[in-house]
Amino acid sequence: SELAQGQKLKSIGQLASGIAHEINTPTQFVGDNTRFLQDSFIDLARLIKRYDQLQKAVIDGTETKNLLSEISDLVNEIDVEFLCRDIPEAINQSLDGLERVTKIVQAMKDFAHPEINEMRSANLNKTIESTSIVARSEWKYVADLKLDLDPDLPHVNCLPGELSQVILNLIVNAAHAIEESNKGENEKGEIKISTRQVGENVEIRVSDTGTGIPDEIASRVFDPFFTTKEVGKGTGQGLAISHSVITEKHHGTISFETVVGKGTTFIIILPFQIPELGQVDENEIAIAVQE
Repeated sequence: SELAQGQKLKSIGQLASGIAHEINTPTQFVGDNTRFLQDSFIDLARLIKRYDQLQKAVIDGTETKNLLSEISDLVNEIDVEFLCRDIPEAINQSLDGLERVTKIVQAMKDFAHPEINEMRSANLNKTIESTSIVARSEWKYVADLKLDLDPDLPHVNCLPGELSQVILNLIVNAAHAIEESNKGENEKGEIKISTRQVGENVEIRVSDTGTGIPDEIASRVFDPFFTTKEVGKGTGQGLAISHSVITEKHHGTISFETVVGKGTTFIIILPFQIPELGQVDENEIAIAVQE
């Protein structure tokens, strides 16, 4: 359990700079908009003060010609028409930015929070959405990520934190494969994640338009410490951990379809209800998953 949590925190550490950038961008324009609103308020307060003076002059019956001229000049100076158009836009943009930051922070909490090592019913679609947000810095420059999640998918009895780690590993691998495939080209690739119900199981597909997996290494992709990535970019543990999480802890299967030069699709099959270890014969579980 500690090793699994350590791997999750290591992943967060590797993504930290990208996550910081994802948060910094909306907070920067929220800051710019807030300063604009501050300056606009000062200008409007000056105009309101003049209108108060005009109201007092009218009540007192005193001359208002000069005051009306000053108000007209001030209206032109602060460009009231511009403020009326841009202030609501700045507020809406700021609210959107804050909502984006909230989603990123919540996604990080969902991903990194230590959990009790017990099966619980979870919304798998939400887990995938949160993980894709956490991993955004890894894929946004090299690929478009599309989610095709079954809105009617039942909750899955699982370890949500460990499944999020599996999804993260697959997204990062997909992004790296696309980056390798598109060297020297400006076109983005595509990562697609889909969920659907297949009988008593859920099927998760993570597809990419990357380099594909050559036949000579296909049998080794789930081996611990096997990696084709350059030093510092991969440890060879991601797919090995993913295989262990899916097959040993969730009694599911993980496989892949690949075409060299076209891309790869990893396919995860999970039963909706996973029995406690020792309650059901392993052969019966394997047969149920295959069916």
